[in-house]
Amino acid sequence: MFRNLIAPVQAWLLSQGQCVGCGMPLSGAVSHGKRDGSEVVICKCGRGYVRVSEKRYRRAKQSEVSA
Repeated sequence: MFRNLIAPVQAWLLSQGQCVGCGMPLSGAVSHGKRDGSEVVICKCGRGYVRVSEKRYRRAKQSEVSA
């Protein structure tokens, strides 16, 4: 039930390029390039994201952030 309320808000924030935890724009977050060409972005609140395209992000898996 609770997830049904939160998921659309989180999807909207990600489509706007903002962190789902603190609302900070991800364009100003710390980014790290990886060997496979993907770019991992770490927000100031500690959440990890993978840059899909110029302004699109998705939540990173634990293995993508730590590896």
